[in-house]
Amino acid sequence: TSSHTRVGVLNNPSSKIKETNTAIARGILTAFLTQNNSNLKGFLSKLSKEETAKSLAAGTKITKFLISGMDGDTFEKTYNTLGLDLIKTHQMFCQEVLKLLPGQMAVMSNGR
Repeated sequence: TSSHTRVGVLNNPSSKIKETNTAIARGILTAFLTQNNSNLKGFLSKLSKEETAKSLAAGTKITKFLISGMDGDTFEKTYNTLGLDLIKTHQMFCQEVLKLLPGQMAVMSNGR
């Protein structure tokens, strides 16, 4: 509700990181990298729905869930080249620095 609020996401998966089980995580990271704030909010809302997760798990391409106004070409190019190393880096940070267990969730405020 505030223009002064910032949101970030760190991934801390509990299972082995593979392309088949990271579609939503890669979609979120790609959206943060390629979209403006107004499109980002709508897209993240769409990705957070259970039916979206089921559809992606069944093989639907993530580009089907892009919303009007998003730069689809930039999104798709970045999504397809993002790789899994960034998610692995997030996982290492969560577990080594923040001391979270695999899959454990946390909220950080002001970097703490």
